[in-house]
Amino acid sequence: MLKVFLVEDERIMREGLRDSIPWEKYGYVFVGEASDGEMALPLIRKTRPDVLITDIKMPFMDGLALSQIVTSEFPGTKIIIISGYDDFEYARQAIDIGVEQYLLKPVTRAALQKVLTQISEKIESEKEQNDYLAKFKEEYREYEQLAIRHFFEKVFDRKLSVKEMYDEASKLSIDLNSPAYDIVMVYINENPDELIRYFMRFKEYLIFRWNISTYCILIMGDTSNIDMLRERCVGNITRICESYSEDFDWYVAYGEHVERLSLLPDCFEEVNRIFSYRFLKPSKHVFNKSDIENNHPESTGGYKEPELSQIDPNIIKGFLINGQEEETEVFAKGFTDSLSDALESKMFRDYLILNIRFTVLAYVEELGENKEDFLENTDISMLDDMSVDKGKITAYIRNMLASAIRVREKASSSQYKRIINKAIAYIDENFADESLSLNDVASYSNVSPNYFSGIFSNEMDMTFVEYVTKKRMELAKKLLKTTNLHTGEIAGEVVFKKTQGMSPRDYRNQ
Repeated sequence: MLKVFLVEDERIMREGLRDSIPWEKYGYVFVGEASDGEMALPLIRKTRPDVLITDIKMPFMDGLALSQIVTSEFPGTKIIIISGYDDFEYARQAIDIGVEQYLLKPVTRAALQKVLTQISEKIESEKEQNDYLAKFKEEYREYEQLAIRHFFEKVFDRKLSVKEMYDEASKLSIDLNSPAYDIVMVYINENPDELIRYFMRFKEYLIFRWNISTYCILIMGDTSNIDMLRERCVGNITRICESYSEDFDWYVAYGEHVERLSLLPDCFEEVNRIFSYRFLKPSKHVFNKSDIENNHPESTGGYKEPELSQIDPNIIKGFLINGQEEETEVFAKGFTDSLSDALESKMFRDYLILNIRFTVLAYVEELGENKEDFLENTDISMLDDMSVDKGKITAYIRNMLASAIRVREKASSSQYKRIINKAIAYIDENFADESLSLNDVASYSNVSPNYFSGIFSNEMDMTFVEYVTKKRMELAKKLLKTTNLHTGEIAGEVVFKKTQGMSPRDYRNQ
């Protein structure tokens, strides 16, 4: 229901309008009235009406002055001016302010009802248009994010020359011209929208999704302010994440800035290495280079019998659940480095190996993998000699974890495929519906929109928007060739030409 507010200094006129119009019949609810603009303004600020009906000539504050304030504070409010003066100057001022309708007294019930219907239809049309624009912006952002991620995957894998970096960035409307660069990595297990909205406000930051729960933020600035920009970045991530509940999982890692675009892969490698230490110190949220340097306890200078409580199986389990295969090398080294002198004890080494073995086997069994098959496919030959050194133990941990993560990814892929297959079936049945959105499909698939967006892009190697557009264009081309429907009825000219390289008319005539 749309809210309507009435301002009229003539009591009989005001009460007559209030009581003679069946407001609910026309989709309105009457939320208030006042005898002049001064009395009306605080009530309008409180009720925030969709439609304001006001007289022009009133004491204290007239209708034009009131309309000017309301238009400024509530630009979506539609204003109807009622006046006993057929005066061009009044009408001109009303138009300048942005008043929707100008009615002359005496205002008949039929005339007001007609105007109310027109305004209701206009508000509904504007709402549909705004909803469509919001949906378009969200879907375009999703498409843009996948393209940006693919670009930086090539950059970080050293597959592009500096010239190619600039050329491809230009195609994506990314300005990489900067004296200095830095990278921040963020793990956030849910609700990334506030984080994304914050960093999209500043040209110095470029945020993009790296995987389902991890985001990269590229910082660009001068050599004199790049470190300050990074500190501000980390500080605002901390502020946003700490505003959530205590059990909210989030981690941030950053390294040192570089002053050449060609060094961006080195910068990423350092930050990614630091980022892997979140598994070794799960209670800590922000990581930098000092966390690696401080992970090597100094030798005590003499032998001390280690305590078995130094091994926390939850650290291994946490890495198995959330770690990536490319992080296993750094994690395994960091894990053994943290044990330091304890590995001098054969008893401790034996206990460590068994602890890792039991933790990993229990995990893969949870995933439905046969432990004998798992061990058969895992290289653990370095443990044939139980007097192994620290280096071999590190390799053992790395191989066990990498093998377990491959099992996890295989199981996850099956789960993802079930979700995607269900979603694809729903999209294929409903893609002709223009209101179909990512949120609709995510809800049907029983997952969050953010999660669905991530796995859809990963599994399909295209965004949700690209897939839906592809389906719609396939149908459009079929209809253009097999029916006599007008081109405007089949496909939007702009979308069709952009995706197919020609207009619907040219496609039909080729």
